[in-house]
Amino acid sequence: MFIFEKIYKMKPFVLALVALFMLSCSQSASKKVKQENVEKATAQQEANEDLPVMSFERAEHDFGTINEGDIVETSFAFTNTGKSDLIILDARGSCGCTVPEYPKNTPIAPGETREIKVKFDSANKPGNQTKTVTLTNNTERGRDILRIKTMVTADPVKEQQRQAARNQMNQ
Repeated sequence: MFIFEKIYKMKPFVLALVALFMLSCSQSASKKVKQENVEKATAQQEANEDLPVMSFERAEHDFGTINEGDIVETSFAFTNTGKSDLIILDARGSCGCTVPEYPKNTPIAPGETREIKVKFDSANKPGNQTKTVTLTNNTERGRDILRIKTMVTADPVKEQQRQAARNQMNQ
């Protein structure tokens, strides 16, 4: 009986909440949009049209099968297809074995083509390897990612040493 009395006393509050909910839903979405926000969005879109755009011929490279200890290199060509100078602020490999070489803080004019060289050192990296290079730039996205992959055939001597170390740890 006590619970029903509490619910009965809360009845005006529940009705007010339901009425508020129904009134808030009765307005159309277009009436809720502020003109100020529409103007800001339009200005932002127009500003983005003037930004540089980094267009790659390809963003991934497969070295195929290589031997452990090999150092391989590839180049990623790109063109600034935007309307203003492109600037690459930073380029970082996903680990120390992946090293990019790039035109750091150098303005790249619209229509200009450049390249980013990526070296991969397969020392102590047997098996399938997938690495990335993250570019930080002044495009709309602010960053682009390049990928390299390879299958590294283990050096038999190093593999024997790794196996002996694993066996020693398991004892």
